[in-house]
Amino acid sequence: MKRTLFLIALTVCMSPAFVSAQSAMNSAEPFKLGTFEIHGEGDKTIGIVLRDQIIVELNAANMAIEQGPDYPAIPMPENMRELIGRYEYGLRYRLYEIVNYVVSNERLSGRTRADFVHDVEDIRTLAPLMPGKMLNAAVNFYSHVEESGTTGEEQAAAAARRRAQRGIPYLFIKPTEGAVIGQGDAVVLPYGRDRTDWEVELATVIGRTAKYVSADNAEDYIFGYMVSLDISDRGRRPPNSRPGSDWLVGKGHDTFAPLGPWIVPKEFYGDPMENLEQVLELDGEVMQRAGPGDMIHSIYELIEYGTSIITMYPGDVLNNGTSGGTGNGTAYRERRFLQPGETIEATIEGIGTLVLPVVAEEIPPPRTGSFLPPVASYDP
Repeated sequence: MKRTLFLIALTVCMSPAFVSAQSAMNSAEPFKLGTFEIHGEGDKTIGIVLRDQIIVELNAANMAIEQGPDYPAIPMPENMRELIGRYEYGLRYRLYEIVNYVVSNERLSGRTRADFVHDVEDIRTLAPLMPGKMLNAAVNFYSHVEESGTTGEEQAAAAARRRAQRGIPYLFIKPTEGAVIGQGDAVVLPYGRDRTDWEVELATVIGRTAKYVSADNAEDYIFGYMVSLDISDRGRRPPNSRPGSDWLVGKGHDTFAPLGPWIVPKEFYGDPMENLEQVLELDGEVMQRAGPGDMIHSIYELIEYGTSIITMYPGDVLNNGTSGGTGNGTAYRERRFLQPGETIEATIEGIGTLVLPVVAEEIPPPRTGSFLPPVASYDP
């Protein structure tokens, strides 16, 4: 009887379905995830990104492997936010199975290349997801403390004071739909606004519903990471209006929240507080370069603070703030703002590079109320 049970167990363990399940516990290669326009304008196809060059259509690849007997049918997500919400609940392993299948069966190149495999330069890369909400950290790098209107010595003294008393994070909400753009999309300079600049940031994508999360276990709630830009209008409010800062004017214009080029699941990136290097170039000139040692509050502290105020859901995004080197700063170079025709390149090592042209908005029709006249007319 014992021998019979052993043989039955051995047969089950050696079955193709069991071998497939076992092999899916790990991915043959690290991968990233993105959203792409492959089948015509308006199409939004989720793709698995391999080697930063090859895109595997998720739905089509899944249908291909399900034609065999080794893989049970699993419905695929309709969008990236659904994928993120299901990832930790088993979907991760189907993605591993797809990667293992295309790699082991040599479906990525040559005569055996599958028709659901594409070169990244042949298709359009969209923003990876449309976040439900996006929180941004303000002044979260020591090199950005009092960067505007100060000399290098004054900025260094201000940063030293902040190191002695870090305080608590400052977060604000950034618009999503309308503001979020992807790889190759244009950053549009609002008509009449001539003081727009750049902030490269790490975008942390939330993977599980998070409320009152401690910094000690915040990593458990992270899905992955993207490159983010917090494009910023430094021109302030119109004349004869309520004084004070205006985060909507400063951060909320259309195209002011580029994301991408894709998402790196956290298991393929590691700890950002050890690995992070974020760099921004403007027409080839390095404007910003910083690592985690420059951050005032860690990614995990930002999640703790943010979730103490508002519940964050799968697909929500939290940006880590930016370093010194913004256009409005004077501590490192002369003040400089974006001009039509320039190109922004924002890179985070291990994730990728967002390349964004800069264009001017066309002259809008006359309007009142929220219309902002040229900055020079009220901000000398």
